[in-house]
Amino acid sequence: MQKTAHSGLPSGTAVHRRRLMGASERPVRQLDRDRVGDARPDHTTWPVLICVLGPFRVLQAGQPVPMRGGKTEALLCHLALRYAAGIPRAVLLATLWPDSDAALAAEALRGRIKSLHTLLGAGLGGAAAVLHVDDGLRLNAAAGVRVDVACFDALAATGDQQTHAGDTVAAAAAYQHAVQFYHGDLCVAPDLHAVVERERLRARYLSLLASLATYAYAARDDAACLAYAQRMLAHDPCREDAHRLVMRCHVRRGERAQALRHYGVCVDILRAAYETTPEPATVALFEQVRRDPGSV
Repeated sequence: MQKTAHSGLPSGTAVHRRRLMGASERPVRQLDRDRVGDARPDHTTWPVLICVLGPFRVLQAGQPVPMRGGKTEALLCHLALRYAAGIPRAVLLATLWPDSDAALAAEALRGRIKSLHTLLGAGLGGAAAVLHVDDGLRLNAAAGVRVDVACFDALAATGDQQTHAGDTVAAAAAYQHAVQFYHGDLCVAPDLHAVVERERLRARYLSLLASLATYAYAARDDAACLAYAQRMLAHDPCREDAHRLVMRCHVRRGERAQALRHYGVCVDILRAAYETTPEPATVALFEQVRRDPGSV
C-alpha cells in the first residue's frame, strides 16, 4: 500500500548507519522515552493558543477558556485555518450566516468579534484578538494569538531543516515536539479547504511518526520504535512501513513468533480494507523472519 522513504528499512549495514548519521557523522543517540513523554508543548508560552487539532480548545496562558456559542467557535476555527493570510469578511458572512439578511449577518459578526475582545483582551494586554485587514479578518499574531496548526507546521519544518543538515538528534527533538501538538485530526467544519488541510496535516503527522520510529530503530530503542509505529497504525492501519518496523522490533527483541503473528494481522487488515495483499517488501520480510530471523 503506502510507500515512504522508510519502507523496507535495511538493518545493520554500513550504508544504513552512514545514512542515519548524516553529513555531520554524528550518531543518533538513544531516544530518551521519559524526555519524550515530557516534551509536551508549554501552552503557557503564548497568551492565547487556539487548538483545532483534535477537540477545539482555546487556552489563555495555558488555561482553558469557555467559549460562548457555536458561532464564536466556528469563527475562531475558520480564522485559525487561515492563520497567516486571514479570510475575507464576505466569506465569513456567507459561511457562518448563509441564510441571514446581509445587515443582520454583519451585525452578528461584529458582536462575535466584540465578545472575543472581551473574553481574550485582558490576556493580550488589551489588544484585539481579531484584526480588520483590508476587507478581511485575521487573528492578531503580533499580540500573542497562536494556533496549534502553525506551531505544528513550524516545528516540523525545523525538523526537516535539521534532517537536511544531517543533525538527526536535533531533528528528532523537533519532530517529538511537533507531534505533541497533534491531538487528533483537524476539527474544522468540512468545507473543501478544510478537507484538503485535514488530509495534509494527517499525512504530515504520519510522516513525522515514521521518521521518529526510524530514528528510534537506528538507535536500537525498540520500545520507542514500537510506540511510534503503533501510533502510526492507530491512525492508518494500512501503513506497511509501520507494520514492517513492528515486525523488525519484535525479531530484535527475540519475539520471532510475535513478528510472524503481526504479519498475519497486516494481511488481515489489508484484505478487509482493500481486498489486497501486502507489498513485496513486507512479504520478503516475513519470509526472512520465518527462515532466517538472525539476518533481520
